[in-house]
Amino acid sequence: MTLRRALVQTFCWVLVALAFGVVLWRWKGSDPALEYATAYITEWSLSVDNIFVFVLLFRFFQVGEREAPKILTAGIGLAIVFRILFIAGGLALVTHAHWVLYVFGAFLVYTGIKMFSGKHQAQVNPKVHRFLQRFFKNPLLLVIVLLAVTDIVFAMDSIPAVLAISTVPLVVYSSNIFAVLGLRSLFFLLKGAVDRFRYLQQGVAVVLVFIGGKMLADMIQVRLPDWVSLTVIALCLGGSIVLSLSKNNNA
Repeated sequence: MTLRRALVQTFCWVLVALAFGVVLWRWKGSDPALEYATAYITEWSLSVDNIFVFVLLFRFFQVGEREAPKILTAGIGLAIVFRILFIAGGLALVTHAHWVLYVFGAFLVYTGIKMFSGKHQAQVNPKVHRFLQRFFKNPLLLVIVLLAVTDIVFAMDSIPAVLAISTVPLVVYSSNIFAVLGLRSLFFLLKGAVDRFRYLQQGVAVVLVFIGGKMLADMIQVRLPDWVSLTVIALCLGGSIVLSLSKNNNA
C-alpha cells in the first residue's frame, strides 16, 4: 500500500460518504443530512485516535507490510459488527430512558477535559496481552482481535457523541460505518505522520466537550442549529491540523 494509493482510497471513501449525504438530503431533507454530516465528521475525527493505537499495535507485534492490509480488513470488519451491536443497544437505551443522554453528555465533557489536559499515551497492556495469548496462539489472529477490541474501547466515546447529534437510526448507523470503513486507507496514509499532528488530540477534545455541553444544554431547552454544530466541529479539527502543521514547519 503506497502513500499515493492510500491517499486516493481515503479520498474515495470520503467522497462516497459525502455522496450518501447528498442522497440523504434529497431523500429525507436538509435536517437529517446536516445531522449526518456533523456525525460523520465527528466519527471520522475520533477514528484518528484509533490510528494511533493501530500503529502502536503493528509496531509491537512487528506486523509486516504484506500482512498489514489483510489484518486491517479483518479487524475493521469485526469492529463494524461490534459497532452495530453497540449502536443498537445505545439507541434502545436512549429511546426508553431519555435522561441517559445527559449522562452521556457529562461523560463526554469529562473525557474531553481529560483528553485536552493530558498527552496521548497509548500503550499495549501487558496483562491484556498475556490473557489473550492463552486463547490466540496465532499472533496475526491476536492482532485482529486487538484491533476490534481497540475500536470497542473508542466506541465508548464515539457512540455517545453521535447519539448527542442524532438519534435517527439511519444517521447513527451510516455515519459510524462510513467512518470505520475509511480506517484502513487512513491507517496507511497517517502511519508515518501520526507524530506530526501534535494538536489534533486537543482539537478532538474540544469537539467532545462541545458535543457534551450541547447535550447537557438540552436540559434547559437550549438547542443549537445543526449548521452551527457542524461549523464548530469543522473549525476545531481544521484549526488543530493547521496549527500542528505550522508548528512542524517552524520547528
